[in-house]
Amino acid sequence: MFICRFRAIVTFLALVCLTVAAAHAQYNPPASYYNSATGTGATLKSQLQTIVSSMTGINYGNARYSALATDADPNSPNKILLIYNRASVAATWDEGATWNREHIWPVSRLGVGDPSNSTTSAASDQFNLRPANPSINSSRGNAPFGTDSKTGAYGNNGAYFYPGDADAGDVARAQFYMATRYSQLTLTDNTPSGTQMGDLSSLLNYHFRDVPDAFEQRRNHAIYGLAGENSPAITNSYAQKNRNPYVDHPEFVWSVFVDQMNDSSISIQGGTSTGGGGSALDLDFGRVLVGAAVPANRSVTLNKAGLDGTYFQVTPTGNATSSLTGRYNAFHNSTTDSKVVSIGVTGGTATPGLKNGQVTIDNLDITTQGGLGVGANDANDVITTKLSVLDHANPSFNGVSDVNHLAYDFGTVALGSAAPVFSFDLFNLGANSGFTAGLDLDGVSGAGNVAAFSTTLASFTALVAANSNNFSASLSTSTLGAFSATYTLNFSDENLPGAASVAPLTLSLTGMVAAATQSADFNNDGLVDGADFLVWQRGFGGAGGAPDGDANGDGLIDAADLVIWKGQAGAATVVATTVPEPQAVVLAIFMAASAAWSHRRTIRGIVREQIGVLSEY
Repeated sequence: MFICRFRAIVTFLALVCLTVAAAHAQYNPPASYYNSATGTGATLKSQLQTIVSSMTGINYGNARYSALATDADPNSPNKILLIYNRASVAATWDEGATWNREHIWPVSRLGVGDPSNSTTSAASDQFNLRPANPSINSSRGNAPFGTDSKTGAYGNNGAYFYPGDADAGDVARAQFYMATRYSQLTLTDNTPSGTQMGDLSSLLNYHFRDVPDAFEQRRNHAIYGLAGENSPAITNSYAQKNRNPYVDHPEFVWSVFVDQMNDSSISIQGGTSTGGGGSALDLDFGRVLVGAAVPANRSVTLNKAGLDGTYFQVTPTGNATSSLTGRYNAFHNSTTDSKVVSIGVTGGTATPGLKNGQVTIDNLDITTQGGLGVGANDANDVITTKLSVLDHANPSFNGVSDVNHLAYDFGTVALGSAAPVFSFDLFNLGANSGFTAGLDLDGVSGAGNVAAFSTTLASFTALVAANSNNFSASLSTSTLGAFSATYTLNFSDENLPGAASVAPLTLSLTGMVAAATQSADFNNDGLVDGADFLVWQRGFGGAGGAPDGDANGDGLIDAADLVIWKGQAGAATVVATTVPEPQAVVLAIFMAASAAWSHRRTIRGIVREQIGVLSEY
């Protein structure tokens, strides 16, 4: 007795570390394990029997210690989980005081006789043995499992026993395994007798209602005791080295135990038919700016037509996510059914671009005689997802490079003439083709002589990247003077999640409006001469009208007026019909122009006198 307990403790300590290390491992068989399982119905059952019969049996006594590996509580390494009530208890064998060995297929119905601790037979098969509370084990006795629609906690249900919701599917798959591995065992929908168990219809319902969970998958792998595909071995000193095919491939059950005409057909609610029972749905998660939150998941309903249960596989690819994944998903038996799956997008929004992907739903049933679009003939259903992540908009006055300031000078224009017009474009530069946000012009503010100018600038929204809007500005000619104004154009991204203000642009406008009729005869004596020059000199640098030296009518006495005086000096009063541009003062020309006058000497003296004055400017 001491030796047995010591051996159990040593085994347990070794398993503690292994259990923790394998807590998040997958529990797949080797890739080739089921290669020979190619048939359906009775043929498939025979092929599976051959596969699982290759095993290393252990005796009934040693099965007490295998529970330390096969039924470990994933949340308490020093404990195991019991069948029916899923109680977590100390793993150490204490002669059955805390837990004993429950035969899911009762010993009395195995056809092999009562086992002793040295017996190696169907009575010691670890797939049929589970640690159980002694009183629950006794209460169950050898009752078959049922009935079809029972749910909730474990307990007797008339002549049947219900294993509880957590273990209903586990019990069903253990019985499917036993009926496959051992030829003398069969399942029935009638009251079982001899080596029969059941009832089969209830077990089928349990199988599709309670899919293999992580505990059951791990237990299957621990009984096997060897490595699988991407699945490290779980060390078990009492490894049986075979697997339960109905845990690895739950889709085999209908073909082996029912018929070859499963009528299930899966479709996406709201999707379009693609033929053969297939359907498709496009989910566009829209457009967001870089750095924005990923849009919330979408709920999609999968519907199963037909009354027969089926397992289905969900495979997300690319940037698609799904709340259901893998092959352990099932629709209920004996009814139509539906499931809601949450579909989302992964990949984040740190960089612009298209985040797209697919979620494929595959009906795993293997039966082919039910007709087009059902069972194995049911085509896949595909949900396509996409999310466009956009770079921020970028305003510019140029379509090729980033130009954030534009200045335009209308020059000097005549009072009352047609208003000059300047045309310009606003661009949204598109650095990332197809993935740049639209540009919004939110508002324009002006400073300076804004009353002298007018623009067609107006707010707009969602200017597409690499496109432009055209605008114009003009100078009013109704008022004399020199004018300047600066306009600030405020922009933002189009109204999308993550939108932000972007750098403004500035537009600067300048221009001068001068009198259409210009005269340097400031004293109005009919002559443009030195006397007029003296008027200009006295008024220079100030403001005023023609009597003060303003020749061009802009209200200022400056060098531009002297240029006009220079052009008209020595002549009778001249009416200018054009507005000259300012030129340098060339006094030698003035003197030449005044030589023809009888008071030439006087003008020349005055001009000479002003040379010194003008040279100071």
